[in-house]
Amino acid sequence: MSTLARARCRLGAHPAATDACLAAAVLVCMVAGSFTDPHGPDGVSWGVRTPDPLSLVLMAVGAAALVLRRRAPLAVLALTGGVSVVESVTGDPRAPVVMSAVVALYTVAATTDRSTTWRTGLLTSAVLTGAAMLAGPQPWYAQENLAVLAWTGIGATAGDAVRSRRAFVQAIRDRAEKAERTREEEARRRVAEERLRIARDLHDVVAHHIALVNVQAGVAAHVMDKRPDQAKEALAHVRRAGRSALDELRVTVGLLRQSGDPEAPTEPAPGLDRLDELVGTFRSAGLRVETARADPDTELPTAVGLAAYRVVQEALTNVQKHAGPGAKAEVSVVRVGADIEITVLDDGTGAPRAAGPGGGHGLLGMRERVTAVGGALTTGPRPSGGFRVHAILPVGNRRDTAAAKGPA
Repeated sequence: MSTLARARCRLGAHPAATDACLAAAVLVCMVAGSFTDPHGPDGVSWGVRTPDPLSLVLMAVGAAALVLRRRAPLAVLALTGGVSVVESVTGDPRAPVVMSAVVALYTVAATTDRSTTWRTGLLTSAVLTGAAMLAGPQPWYAQENLAVLAWTGIGATAGDAVRSRRAFVQAIRDRAEKAERTREEEARRRVAEERLRIARDLHDVVAHHIALVNVQAGVAAHVMDKRPDQAKEALAHVRRAGRSALDELRVTVGLLRQSGDPEAPTEPAPGLDRLDELVGTFRSAGLRVETARADPDTELPTAVGLAAYRVVQEALTNVQKHAGPGAKAEVSVVRVGADIEITVLDDGTGAPRAAGPGGGHGLLGMRERVTAVGGALTTGPRPSGGFRVHAILPVGNRRDTAAAKGPA
């Protein structure tokens, strides 16, 4: 930091001391000017004069008032303007008391708005210049009288320029602070969204595979003594479900790795191209599932395909857990215009799937996934019994699709 910058910081930290120093400097300048006569004995050179005692008193009053210029700028301007008028009327020879009024006018312009600066500047210039021209010892056209008009105009203009610069700098600071807050809020929002997405993935993976493991383990325990071959097959399904769960968990948790970390996941996110594989895991667990697809040659974006896969996965997991024994599920995937509709029905008679203590996260996760990609989800019991999950997902960006269709 430069010496000038350090000095400005110190002065800004002690405004009262700064104003006192300024008042003393103005007083010294006024007193020094009161001893100078611009019209020397020969009428050409400068001379020395003896100021009037009243002028010295007025100078002291005007300078002392400047100590309070920050606290009451308009009152200080009125006081310094008053002593300047008194000095113009009574002083002979006149002393430069108007200097204190110029400093006070600068303070008013620097600390108030522009309209106030215009009003006070014009009024101060008119009163002081008029008093000097009409009541002063010099002719009205004397350069001293014109100097009063010039100096008051300079004080108002300089103060307004300083106020404008301060406002401009403050606006830049405010914009910078707002931009910084916006960046921080955006970063926090993205972190929260990423945490929520990973939590949904973990829930879907764990709930799906644990449900399958639970079913197959129950089958194995039931037939272990009488049908060991069937028990071995059930345990094989348990092993495959566990391996699949570990693979998906590795892919999900691997997303938390940094770009330079080793063993980053390379497998693509699951989508509807793995629907048959997904349905097969439920069929191997004993759930009767029928599928119907009418989406020929439909390529889904990665996020939409993953959302569709998770919707089917969570819906069938809920059928496995809640629909009761002997339930049957139907999965349909249909392309309708710019959307793809996924419906999962079951005819179970199990307990209602309302959110309860420690539950209800599956339906909430489905809704969040579908909403995140711009789709809509409806769930609820069927009039004839069972449960229905219906999701509408956009095949692509809706804006791009509308642009491709052209104007109506």
